[in-house]
This record gives sequence, structure tokens and C-alpha cells, in this order.
Amino acid sequence: MNSLPAAAGSSRPEDGETAESPLSIYDLTVAYNRRPVLWDVGVNLPAGRLVGIVGPNGAGKSTLIKAVMDLVPRASGRIHVFGEPYRRQRGRVGYVPQRESVDWDFPVDALDVVTMGLYGQIGWCLPVRRKHREMAREALERVGVADLAHRQISELSGGQQQRTFLARALVQDADLYLMDEPFAAVDAATERAIVDILQDMKARGKTVLVVHHDLQTVPEYFDHVILLNMRVVADGPTADVFTPENLQRTYGGRLTLLDEATEAMRRRERSL
Repeated sequence: MNSLPAAAGSSRPEDGETAESPLSIYDLTVAYNRRPVLWDVGVNLPAGRLVGIVGPNGAGKSTLIKAVMDLVPRASGRIHVFGEPYRRQRGRVGYVPQRESVDWDFPVDALDVVTMGLYGQIGWCLPVRRKHREMAREALERVGVADLAHRQISELSGGQQQRTFLARALVQDADLYLMDEPFAAVDAATERAIVDILQDMKARGKTVLVVHHDLQTVPEYFDHVILLNMRVVADGPTADVFTPENLQRTYGGRLTLLDEATEAMRRRERSL
């Protein structure tokens, strides 16, 4: 069977996957209308790290997050969260979506949004108790918007909305957090607040995977980085991986790589 050569620097689950491994991905391919978005992705995240996913627009960063949570179909591949399929470990995963994917006109206030993060504990169709609302208020306090608890989400600024969804993830007290562009369209104060929260999460042993665009802040914000351009170009400690050579490989030649992957998928289908 024909395929593309393995990406340099990418890891495989068998290179060290254990039941404590927060996220292990092997041979992941995702395609839309037979056009690959992710191709043969292999990643094994270290525990207790702030991990940035970096790459050009259309490189598959958000798709990778969605594939982990079974939100998009896979053409192939295996994904383990703490050694098990996501569906068995979803209670240990917190998620902050892209702001563009949220219906901000939905008639709920900030406190309601955060309380939604507790439904795994509350149970569907069961009443929200006072202790749950107190937990939600504490999470809003932690991200600095407790005074907006009863503000309808459409009335919040972009930064306030992002803080609210971060509070929803925090209240879950998850072990692995997936964040899709949490710094997009936020003010400098909100970005600094988010960074401080991420550092606190790391100090408490949490693993955080963040889709990120600002190359200048990568060395400051993350201690592990995944360079992605449809495939994993390189991943590892930021000091080792975030180099001019790897960035050139990540941001250059995407069309050629896409064409090669598309042709390889066609050859694979013909061989089946």
C-alpha cells in the first residue's frame, strides 16, 4: 500500500502510551469529500503540560480537536484518552470551542452557561441545586467576570464570552482540556488572564491542548508544541521543536503536501 513518508518528529502511542497518557493518537486520517484534512497523524501528549497546536490556516488544527471528541468521522486511526476511547473518558475532558461556533443569541446568562459544565455531575433532567450554582459562581470569579453572572451571553464582549466558556470548562475539573483558539479576538487583559489560568491548571497537574495562531507568544505560553500542516511536522518540547527550520517546513509547501496526500488516498482506495 502506498503512503506518504512518516513525518519527522511525530510520535506514536506505542512509543510510551500508558493508562496515564492524557492523549494518544495513532494513524489518524480525516477527510471531507475525499479530500484529506488530517493525514496519518501520530501524537502522544505528555501529562501536566501546556501544549500548543500551531500551523497555517486550513492545516487541520480545529479538526484534530474535534476528532479527539468524536465530532467528526475518521477515515482511519485510533485515539485514546487516558488509555481508553474518548466515549469512556469524556468526563475527564473539558472543552472550550471557537467563539464562532457558539450561538450567542441562545437565551441563557453567563451563570447558566457555566452550570452546563456540571451536567455530568447533575444528570440530565434533574434540578440544578444551590451547590452547583455556587460552583459556577466560583468559576466565574476565578476568570474575573462574577459580576456578569446574570448577563445574557449576547450582551457580553468577546473577551467576556471567552472567559465565560473558560469558566464552564474549569468547573468540570477535568484532567485534559481541549481549547480551540481561546485567545482569538480577546483584549490584552483577557489574554493575560487566560495565560495565568493555564499556568495554574498546569501547576495542578492538568494537561491543556490549545489551538494557537500567534507565533510570537508560543515560546512564552507553551512548554510543548505540535507543528501541524495536515500532518505532524514535528512535536516535542518547545525549545527543541519551535525552530526556524521546522516553521519553514510547517508553513511552506502546503499545496504540494495536500496534492500528494490526496493522490495517496486515491491509491489506497483503489488497492482495497
